[in-house]
Formats: sequence, structure tokens, C-alpha cells
Amino acid sequence: MTTLATNSKPRLVIAGANSYLGKAVADYFQAKSWMVVSLVRRAGSAPTSTHEVLWDGQTLGDWTHALEGADVILNLAGRSVNCRYSKKNRQEILRSRVDSTRVLGEAISSLKQPPRLWLNSSTATIYRDARDRAQDEIDGELGKGFSVEIAKAWERELNEAKISQSVRRIALRTAMVFGPGRGGVGEAFAQIVRQRLGGRAGSGAQYVSWIHLQDFLRALEFLIEHTELSGAVNLAAPDPRPNGEFMRVLRERMKIRIGLPAPEWLLELGAIFKRTETELLLKSRRVWPRRLLEAGFQFQHPNWESVPLDG
Repeated sequence: MTTLATNSKPRLVIAGANSYLGKAVADYFQAKSWMVVSLVRRAGSAPTSTHEVLWDGQTLGDWTHALEGADVILNLAGRSVNCRYSKKNRQEILRSRVDSTRVLGEAISSLKQPPRLWLNSSTATIYRDARDRAQDEIDGELGKGFSVEIAKAWERELNEAKISQSVRRIALRTAMVFGPGRGGVGEAFAQIVRQRLGGRAGSGAQYVSWIHLQDFLRALEFLIEHTELSGAVNLAAPDPRPNGEFMRVLRERMKIRIGLPAPEWLLELGAIFKRTETELLLKSRRVWPRRLLEAGFQFQHPNWESVPLDG
């Protein structure tokens, strides 16, 4: 049985804490004097200085005791989508998200002192392929296809969990998060540009939605503090850009003139060799953070030019 010493600090429990975002969240909230508990599948994989608790992301167990009396639960668990969408991989992507959300709901329903807030990952790719207008949480239109159906199932599991109405639930529809350090999407984009391959992908007209890591972390804190907010929230900077423009600005800021464009056929070929899918580059994600902005959140990096080159 997992026991945690009584502590006057607010307590955050993170599922999927050994991910790039999980480690950043743990560091951020520990620096603000939170007690952070990491739910991880492998011993020794939790961020340094957090309280490590093992779970399998599927079944109830002793780990549920770590949730008792917690202030906030954040679920970041989910298999990477950077892979080929084979039948096996599709099943793992779906189950890792739905199962972790389902079992967290079951655990929360069993608590005598449930959390005040349950933050659960979703994705900005839930919206349709949009180039004509930005998609927000109020007027946005959900799309179709494998990735969208995954997102819908993910949010449905959160919304249908049979837990106390006192627990506020938020689905984090997160865009690509650019930040410093290894393992982040910023590192991958910078590497492409350095290799002189940072031209437009396909037509370059598809939109890229993004958010800087610092704003992602600040937005989580903002959502914790603003108790009037619940439901779906877009975590994306208010500056979606067409892919061609997005890459041009990045090349200019990195002072690299050459960026070879990649037509769709070449991207398809490259995706096979890299064991990934072209959807990650070709789907137009034009997402607008309407609820954050209307609630008064101020982005530190509201436009693509303001993002630090070191992440």
C-alpha cells in the first residue's frame, strides 16, 4: 500500500509523468512548492524529487491511495502517435488513452477525499481539417478519421466517468508544445531545419497550431486557479500559421536560408522509412484558444516570432 506523509503543500498527481511534458510539469509545480506524485509504469522513471508510485494504467491497485486528498490530478498518459498506424499500433494508441482515463475515473469514484480538479489530456487535432477559419471550443467543428475518433473516445471517457460533481473536469485540447530540452517537438523541428529540409510540407497551406512550453505550464496553473472553467479548453497560442510561413519564419530566425520543400509523395515515402504518418504534417490544425483568452489568460509567447530559439 502506498502512503504519503501528511503535507501542508497542495498535491498534484501526474499520470504519464515520465513524458517530456510530465517532467516539465513536475519541475514547474515543485518550484512553486507543490508536492508532486508521479504515476509511472517502470520503477525509477519518475522525474527527480517527485514521489514515485507504480501503476499499470489499466487496473485499480494500491496506487489509488496516492490520489486520496490530492488537489489536482493530471493525466498525460498515452502511447506516442509518432508511428505507423498499423492495426496493433492503433489499438495501443486507443487503449493507452481510454484505459488510463477510465481507471482514473474508477479510482476517483472510490475516494473519500476526491481531487478538486481532474485535468485530462486530449488533442487539438480533434477539430476538422480547417483552413477557412479558426476552430474554438464553442463554434469549432469536430473532424473525422482515426485521430479524431481517438480524441472523441478519450474525452467521452472523461465526461462519462461516474465521479462526484464536486470534481471539476477539463479536457486539454493541446497543440504541439515547443520547449527546450531533448525529446520535445522543438528539437525535432530544429533538426529538420539544420538538415536544410525545413521547407514547406506538401502545399504548405495547411495550418500549424502550437504553444510554447512556458505558456502550456502557465495555462495549467491558470486552469487550476480559475474554478469557473471546466469542459474542453484549447491549449494553443493565438497565432496558427500556414505551414509554409511557419517554416520560413523558423528558418529565418535560425539563419538558415535553404529549406527544401517536400511534396506529398515524398512525405509519404519518408513516413514509411521513418515509421510514422504524414497526417502529423499535412492535416490543417487552425485552433483558437477562445476560452483561455476570454477568461483573461495572457500568453507570454503569443506569436511565433516571440518563441525563444533555444526552445
